Amino acid sequence: MLRNVRHSKIMEIIEEKEIETQEELCQELANCNYAVTQATVSRDIKELHLFKVKGTQKRFRYASICENESGLTDKMKVLFQSCVLSIRPVGNLIVIKTLDGNGGNAGVVIDKLEYREVLGTIAGVNTLLLICETAECVQTVCNRLNAIMKG
Repeated sequence: MLRNVRHSKIMEIIEEKEIETQEELCQELANCNYAVTQATVSRDIKELHLFKVKGTQKRFRYASICENESGLTDKMKVLFQSCVLSIRPVGNLIVIKTLDGNGGNAGVVIDKLEYREVLGTIAGVNTLLLICETAECVQTVCNRLNAIMKG
C-alpha cells in the first residue's frame, strides 16, 4: 500500500475519532482494510508529526498540525491559546509559560510555524524557550504569537 494513501487515512481517522494508542490506530486501519504493523504505525506517527493532547472521551488522543494559510488549523490555535499562560521577551529570547505538561505542545506549534527569526526552541514541562536570531526579531515574533493568542 502506498505510504501517502495510508497517511491520508490516518489523518482522517484521528480527525473523526479519539485514538489514544498505536494499537488502537492499527485496529482502526485494519477495520478500513489496511494491513499494517505497529512498527509501521510508529513510523507514520513520526513522519506525520502527530502528538498527544488531552482527549474529551479518553485521557489522551493523537492530534496533528495541518497547515493552512496561517500555518495552523483552528484546533491548533485553540490548543495554543488554551495552554499558553504568558509570553515574555528577554533579550534575544522569548519565555513562554504554559499549563503543566504543555511546554512540548506549545513547542510543536511554534516549530511548525517555521518563523525564520526563531533559531530553535527548548521545551520543558511548563515552559518553552524560543531562541531568536536577534533582540530586534523578538518583538516581531512576540507580536505574531500575541495575534494567535487573540485569535
